[in-house]
Amino acid sequence: MAYSDFNLSTLKKQFHLVIDETLDLSTVPEIAVSDFLQATLNENIPLALASQNEKARSEFIISPVLVELRKLAGRKIGLFSGVDFSVDPAKGLNGLCDFIITRSPELLSITAPVLMLVEAKNEDIKSGIAQCIAEMIAAQTFNVREGNERTGVNGVVTTGSIWKFLKLDHAAVMIDPREYYISQVGKILAVLLHFIE
Repeated sequence: MAYSDFNLSTLKKQFHLVIDETLDLSTVPEIAVSDFLQATLNENIPLALASQNEKARSEFIISPVLVELRKLAGRKIGLFSGVDFSVDPAKGLNGLCDFIITRSPELLSITAPVLMLVEAKNEDIKSGIAQCIAEMIAAQTFNVREGNERTGVNGVVTTGSIWKFLKLDHAAVMIDPREYYISQVGKILAVLLHFIE
């Protein structure tokens, strides 16, 4: 079993999760978007959406947004793309993660605490929620194993054009029922910054 093999029902039973769909991040104030990011997205979004595949969306939309997040955070966070994050294969907590963000600026290896996981999906946000939650459970396990008491881990499921935000604290999974669109990139960046603070 791997992250992508989980469904929500299996996760709830195996890890005794409680799902709460009342997370409200809409009140997080939007931030200004740099001219560089806006110009990059103006050029890249049509390319990504025309190609109709997850890889293009990751490279042309998601990566520039996450690189901008790293700049806004003063380069004090680590950003990893397409890395193996096998934490507990016996429990199915293994496989590749699209993006991992850590509190450490170290870029050679993933160090605790893992703050956020970003799961890219081609078209279907809903199908990525269970996979993202499984990755968040793995991050929580990793943080504890590395001696970090931080239990809260954040997650994002995105198609590049649509972004959905999740939080995991112990066994409570909080999901913002809203979808945020890339046209609201200032809001998306604000929520991402809120997650890493």
